[in-house]
Amino acid sequence: MSDKLQLDEPADGVARLTIANPERRGALDHEILDALAGYARTLEARCLVIRGSGEMFSAGYDIGNLEEQEFEESAERLVAHPFQDAIEALEAYRYPVVAEINGHAIGGGLELALTCDIRLAAREAKFGMPPARLGLIYSHTGLAKFIDACGAANTAELFFLGEAVEARVMTLAAAIAANAPLSLEGNKRVIRALRARPLSPQVERELIELRESCFASEDFREGVRAFAEKRKPVWRGR
Repeated sequence: MSDKLQLDEPADGVARLTIANPERRGALDHEILDALAGYARTLEARCLVIRGSGEMFSAGYDIGNLEEQEFEESAERLVAHPFQDAIEALEAYRYPVVAEINGHAIGGGLELALTCDIRLAAREAKFGMPPARLGLIYSHTGLAKFIDACGAANTAELFFLGEAVEARVMTLAAAIAANAPLSLEGNKRVIRALRARPLSPQVERELIELRESCFASEDFREGVRAFAEKRKPVWRGR
């Protein structure tokens, strides 16, 4: 979809997106954000990995190219539409999403990482939020992610690694992707609902029905058989 957002499949069931915009320090422009939203809506990998290139994960919004003549309109077009669209598409991804924070994550780049289900960071990675220096009022949805992450540190999957972060991420992503698709999708749906508490009676009923549905699935039977037979299960996704 874009040379600035490169797709590869480094392990079975794993799709990896690399932000390749080194001239702009991994800044998120319209092209990258549109491609990210497109991939998030079409990929079927059981684990999606997002990473940067070089020493940067992402420097956030690409505000360096905002047009002076239409500054207000071009700023709003970047921040309000393509960024929010990409974040919403990523949040809706069916399976777990891992952020490989290989380098610095700034502003919108840091929110992109927080949108992922799991974050693994290199020891040298630094984080920053520059809105106050830019005169920017951040979105309430974006701020909610930071409040949630900082207030729930014990449940956040944030690792600072001494070894190469890529190897650690691929080990984690491959282990996730090897598990039952129905379980990955279902547990992510439950976690998402619990984070949006309080639960309405309707949502609670849906979660109960979701759990009960797994007992009749082929994958649950296969998982139990494989466990008893001490072999690797073969998942069908049904």
